[in-house]
Amino acid sequence: MAFKISDECIACGACEPTCPNSAISEGDPVYVIDPDKCTECKGYYDEQQCASVCPVDACIPDPAHRETEEQLLAKKK
Repeated sequence: MAFKISDECIACGACEPTCPNSAISEGDPVYVIDPDKCTECKGYYDEQQCASVCPVDACIPDPAHRETEEQLLAKKK
């Protein structure tokens, strides 16, 4: 499933440059993840980079966008 950024976001911007798909952008007032671009970093890294750098754990799985690993890898291409 794609990830999303919760309201806990402090808008520090640490997540944006770590995303290999450019799925993260500055929103108002917090950063947002485009679920059409988010691949959970499948095919790039072993863990979600946004979640690994977030100082407040605001990058969380988005249950509204459930996808299989095959779908995520297809999206990467």
